[in-house]
Amino acid sequence: MNLRPPGYEPGELPDCSTPRRGRDCSTLVTLVSMWDWAVWAAFVLGTLAGSAAFALLVSRSIKAFRAFKETNRTVAGKLDEFAARAEAAADRLALVDDTAELRESVARLRLSLARLAVLRAAIDEVDATVGRAIAVVPLS
Repeated sequence: MNLRPPGYEPGELPDCSTPRRGRDCSTLVTLVSMWDWAVWAAFVLGTLAGSAAFALLVSRSIKAFRAFKETNRTVAGKLDEFAARAEAAADRLALVDDTAELRESVARLRLSLARLAVLRAAIDEVDATVGRAIAVVPLS
């Protein structure tokens, strides 16, 4: 029979003076569990912030897309109106007396109309591309 006290210190409980690797015999356990909570809280806050940022991005993207569509409609309408007025002016100029200066002005006008036609074709191409994108991504 062993008459020595059970631990290093007199009256110490058995097996409590030996180093432990488990969760129940260290004050480090409370620090680790606090870190676990801190990590999870940071993860949740980060997820919420990321979700809020994504929602804001989607909202602003939809607004920008709608503004782009409205601008496209406005520009296309104004270009059509300008093209019609330029054609009418060119037709009226053709009826006026032929002079060298008038022919030069008509030539410049025809060149401007050709450039306008190129711009209009580019806008129509962009409009067609946006139309295909709208067909893939429906927006309300």
